[in-house]
Amino acid sequence: MGLQIDLGDIVALLALGLSAWSMKKTFDFNKRQNEFIETNERLNQLLIEKESLENESLRKADISANFIAIGKGERLKVFNRGRGTARNVRIEILDGEELFMSSDIGRKFPVPILEQHQSVELIVSRHMQSPNRAHIKLVWDDESGTNREKELTPVL
Repeated sequence: MGLQIDLGDIVALLALGLSAWSMKKTFDFNKRQNEFIETNERLNQLLIEKESLENESLRKADISANFIAIGKGERLKVFNRGRGTARNVRIEILDGEELFMSSDIGRKFPVPILEQHQSVELIVSRHMQSPNRAHIKLVWDDESGTNREKELTPVL
């Protein structure tokens, strides 16, 4: 009673090998497919985050200020470089108030609406003892929040 291998056994063994190879290839394909799905989900999440940040930046105003020279005089230019509209823009002079005329500030501030790239200029009155810088706080409202503020120290 020896072990006899006939043609049917060889065919069955080859079929078993082919089926094992096919299972491995299917497993590898499914693994790559799952990796692709995970990568796709990560990319979609990053795209959603990017879109939401971009949408948020469309609503934000970014108020800033710089001294500018006009002829022989200087002015403090307060401007909106953000993409959103600023409302109720206020200015507080924390240091260097002698550079500005309070009547000029009272006439121009608070600014009801400051669109993107719009600006307001304050006249600067310098003399020999004047400081070279002013410390100011800008406060505004926009679609992203109220009482947003920024402190700046522009230098003449």
